[in-house]
This record gives sequence, C-alpha cells and structure tokens, in this order.
Amino acid sequence: MVKNCGALRQTEEIEIWERNCVPRYAYYPGCVAQGAARELHQATLAIAPVLGLELVELAGAACCGSGTFVERDRRLEWTVNARNLALAERLGLPLLTQCSTCQGVIGRTDCTLKQDATERAAINEALAASGEGLVFRGETEVLHLLWALLRDVGLATLAAKVQRPLTGLRCGAFYGCYLLRAGAKRWDDPWQPESLEKVFTALGATPVYYEGRTQCCGWPISSYAPDRAFAIAGTHLQEAIAAGADCLVTPCPLCHLQLDSRQPEIAQRLGQPLALPVLHLSQLVGLALGLAPAALGLERHVVATRSVWEKLCIE
Repeated sequence: MVKNCGALRQTEEIEIWERNCVPRYAYYPGCVAQGAARELHQATLAIAPVLGLELVELAGAACCGSGTFVERDRRLEWTVNARNLALAERLGLPLLTQCSTCQGVIGRTDCTLKQDATERAAINEALAASGEGLVFRGETEVLHLLWALLRDVGLATLAAKVQRPLTGLRCGAFYGCYLLRAGAKRWDDPWQPESLEKVFTALGATPVYYEGRTQCCGWPISSYAPDRAFAIAGTHLQEAIAAGADCLVTPCPLCHLQLDSRQPEIAQRLGQPLALPVLHLSQLVGLALGLAPAALGLERHVVATRSVWEKLCIE
C-alpha cells in the first residue's frame, strides 16, 4: 500500500500518523466492470471515498486477457500485463482491481516476472520496442479490493463505518477460481477461505456456507459448452438456496455475469425457478455504508435485488 502521507514524523508518532493517511492505488477496473456489468465499477467508485481510499484510474491500461492470451502465447499474456504493472509502477502505486480474474491474471504475471530474471529481461525488451518508456521492475503489487479491505482498511475500521448494519441478511460467498488459485500471491486458504465471510460479519450480515462457494462458476466454458456451464452454475445456485442464502456475493465480475445475467437461462435449463440475487462485494459494502441502491447500480441486475433491499428495510 502507498499512502499519501507526506514526510513521516518521529518514530513514536508513526503509528498514529499512518492511521490517518489515505491509502492510494492505481485502479484497474477491468473490462467487464466497465461494460456488461458497469454497475460494479460504479459501486467501487462509490464506496472508495467513504472508506477513505483514493483510486487513481490507470489510464491507458489494456485488457488482462482473462486467462485466454496464455492459451495462445504465454509471453503475450506476460507482456500485456507487465505493461499494466509498469503503468502502476510509473505512478508509484500498487495496482488495485475489483475483478478476481484480473487480479489472478495480472498477479500471476507479477509473481512470474519477479522470480524469473531471464523472462523479465525478454519482456522488458518487448516493452522497450513500444517506445512508451515503460519498464517492469517488480516494484509494485497486485491487490483485489477484498484484500485491500482486509489489510488496508481493516475489519474493525470497516465495522466502525457501517451506517446500515446488514442484520438478518444471509449472504453466501462465491469466491470463484482466480481469486484463490491463480498461481499468484495467496491471501487466503485456497480451499477453506474465510475472507468474504469475515467481511460479511463485520457488516452485520450472516455468512452462509455451501459446497460450491470456492468452485468455478462455469463461465470459461460457456461459449462452447453452455449446457455444462449452466449445469455447473445451477448447482451452485441451488446449493446456496438450499442453505438459506438471501443472496450470493462475489468478488468477480465474470462470476457476476454468469450467476446473475444468465440465471434466467440457467433456471430454464434446470426447469425450476431460482431468483437468487447476486451482488458484487462492492455493492454489499456500499449498502452497509448507507449508500442508496441506485448509487450502487443495483437496479441494473437481471435478477431483481429488491428482496435484499426489503430485508434491510430500504425504501
């Protein structure tokens, strides 16, 4: 984390000084959160100032490739994302995203190139050829919004900022694949995570556990095996409903698309109704911070989120 602190004071005052500093990040929104699910970008921008986070949007950044570049050419993925990281390094800031897939892909590149000097040199040759003056030095880090909430905001501070406790709301986490098991730096147990559940509790909500919360949503195969993809997602949704969840909460825009926008198709394939609201992490946090549903883009969802509002007595 980089903080807008100015010069540090004397040693005995550093701890107090740092608590009052503003965490700053090079914000990488990703493609989905600015396009098909732009309510997620909207919600992230809405909660940042309330949490005391400064987001400096990473101008000129490219799509991370969503894990598909590597299928054609791993150096293509590394070069594109080394450039994204170099843009953040130029600002002297850590790269922050609210997308699990972006965090996983960019974080994997970051870890690989920090550890492999030969590949780092080859990638920097390619960057030099672009004429942008960018160099990957391995001097920044890649953070998902979830990790920033836990590390830089802190659960105690998050709880203290709650204006609308989510009392009685039963939330099922849907971590997805990349956040936990992308080969990048690991912030939680990849098979038995508790990060989202800790956030739920800090916001006053009740975590709901079900088998599929750490599994794939099916999105990666939805273009060529839709029946299988919908079956995977449908199983997770059914499990969460059976466990008593009022909503699913995901840190990944691609999981959000699969579980929300395609839920009517999934229900049709299953031959039974589902109607389980799916929220992004930023939207859930925003509700607890007292922001209006419209400010968080909750009216844009395919599956209506009104049942969540009503449970929290929001007009």
